Amino acid sequence: MSAFLHHTNLPQGHGEISWTDAEAAEIRQIVSRYPTERSAIMPVLWKAQHKWGWLSYDVMRLVGKTLHLPPSHVLSVATFYTMFKKAPTGQFLIQVCHTLSCELAGSERVIAKVRDKLGIGPGETTADGKFTLMRVECLASCGSGPMAQINEHFYELLTDERLDHILDELAGGGPVKLQPEAERWTYPAS
Repeated sequence: MSAFLHHTNLPQGHGEISWTDAEAAEIRQIVSRYPTERSAIMPVLWKAQHKWGWLSYDVMRLVGKTLHLPPSHVLSVATFYTMFKKAPTGQFLIQVCHTLSCELAGSERVIAKVRDKLGIGPGETTADGKFTLMRVECLASCGSGPMAQINEHFYELLTDERLDHILDELAGGGPVKLQPEAERWTYPAS
């Protein structure tokens, strides 16, 4: 992708798309929870990403049409947030935090381990389309780094052994559920 983001640089990808009647009804229900239609842009983008896997310009145009917003507004929101994928990724998107806390705790070691194990570097996807690796800014888990977010799950205090286990489980059809570190530090209610 070009250093300058413009709708002509985005993969078009999806062609003619539309919501099903059930999805359109769900979107109307989502919109009803907000004071204005435009306020529902984040959950509608989430819904679109879950449906199509990523937000091509075609998908962003549909979201704009759905919420009566210009495509430029949808593009500006979708490109501001890193949680929205603007290009196809693997089945498992590995986002390794490299902000200072995680960097000091060993995020480069995590990236090197993924590179060695899967043969991909940041911004690359395995040949089988299963894994994509990304280096990202703060994932708000500064006390338990190095950490990675894989799809929608956090994996904290990553060691080579834990990372091997996680990647092996995902490659074998996962899901992997590790207890979030915050729960380990919280005393049970008495």
